[in-house]
Amino acid sequence: MQADYIIVGAGSAGCAMAYRLSEAGASVIVIEHGGSDAGPFIQMPAALSYPMNMRRYDWGYMSEPEPHLGGRRLVCPRGKVIGGSSSINGMVYVRGHAHDFDHWAEAGADG
Repeated sequence: MQADYIIVGAGSAGCAMAYRLSEAGASVIVIEHGGSDAGPFIQMPAALSYPMNMRRYDWGYMSEPEPHLGGRRLVCPRGKVIGGSSSINGMVYVRGHAHDFDHWAEAGADG
């Protein structure tokens, strides 16, 4: 197989990049280790804790020991399916703080 671009990971960013590149006429290969996101635990937002704790859908990442949390390690759910972490987040999102956007603009991030 040959392509202009190879994108590793079919999460939100990878799929958006693949779409935009192919829309511009480039040939694209998208590689995703995980499987389909079709399943009752992913399709039902109220079940969000299930896919985040299932090896089938989650990579099982943990943080390094956190010194200010008594050395505990935190669970870091990351989606292992087409759609990536967006497929296992239960439709939860966090809107960026306005101050962050203002700071980026002041630092020269126009547009």
